[in-house]
Amino acid sequence: MVRLERTVFLNLSMDDAILAQLQRVRQRFQELTNEMGKPEVAADFERLNSLARERAEVSDIVELYDEYEAAREAANQARALLAEADPEMRELAEQELEEAEEKMAALDQRILRALLPKDPRDSRNVIMEIRAGAGGEEAALFAAELYRMYVHYAEARRWHTEIISASESEKGGFKEVVFEIRGEGAYSRLKYESGVHRVQRVPETEAQGRIHTSTATVAVLPEAEDVDIDVDEKDLRIDIFHASGAGGQNVNKVATAVRLTHAPTGIVVVCQDERSQLKNRIKAMTVLRTRLLDLEHQKQEAEMSQARRLQVGTGDRSEKIRTYNFPQDRITDHRIGLTVHNIPSRLDGNLDDLIDAVATADEAERLQASVA
Repeated sequence: MVRLERTVFLNLSMDDAILAQLQRVRQRFQELTNEMGKPEVAADFERLNSLARERAEVSDIVELYDEYEAAREAANQARALLAEADPEMRELAEQELEEAEEKMAALDQRILRALLPKDPRDSRNVIMEIRAGAGGEEAALFAAELYRMYVHYAEARRWHTEIISASESEKGGFKEVVFEIRGEGAYSRLKYESGVHRVQRVPETEAQGRIHTSTATVAVLPEAEDVDIDVDEKDLRIDIFHASGAGGQNVNKVATAVRLTHAPTGIVVVCQDERSQLKNRIKAMTVLRTRLLDLEHQKQEAEMSQARRLQVGTGDRSEKIRTYNFPQDRITDHRIGLTVHNIPSRLDGNLDDLIDAVATADEAERLQASVA
């Protein structure tokens, strides 16, 4: 397995703009501390609680900055000692300088990450949607492999997965599969998987041994909460029908499958995995709210279209993000130009180094944007 250090891509350093930002954070921290000490504020619970939350959000940054400043002062003192010390003291001064510079370098990276704006959706569960693209049956088989890959990844992290709806192909692939992954930080890790995944290999049905190229699209949506999106029942058309697929003699006896159509947006959600009509309707509403929330975020991001379009890409789902080349046992992430090997291991859910690399590139881009 290829191992990647997260600092490889975060190659920014503590320049004047970042130091100025740190000083502003420290000043704000002091202002909040002073404000919380006022008797009239202490008597106002809501105001005090609000200030305490804001202060807590920046306290880690201030603590790291204080450590950085102390290490920088120690380095300056060691350099001054080197210029004046007798030969017997030089060795001690050199050692102190080396230790101070190493500490500054380590704090440098921690501070840079602490300064990044937090995505409030990172802790949420996700709805993942995988759809077969170009390539017919081979694309459907690839979509099923991607589904299993993410299920394995979730299992390794002790996250829970549950299929919401699925449409199988003739040979056991998925034309489409929609499923939920529940677990702390699921969106923070899986959001980088959105996009077009391309596979290059010789299909089992290919008699001439020719390599075919197929695609599948992956959408990763942070699960919406009731407070995020208010869906007006008047905007919904609800259809109840018989579920199709495996299930034996009982599958068509009772109409339990639910189709929701949201008139203002045209979004259609189908859920038929549960035997209960009520459970299917609840699941379908969860997916609908999640898609509506995603639509709202897309509109907001479109308004800031030039703010974040560097090496991690635009996040558009039409964008090809990764190629799985089976003959060469090679996976290439096109957003950051990274190539790794051992496809079987990746399909078994070993994705952390790929996700870490893209996440680190994204961090560097966002930090550059925040201090520009």
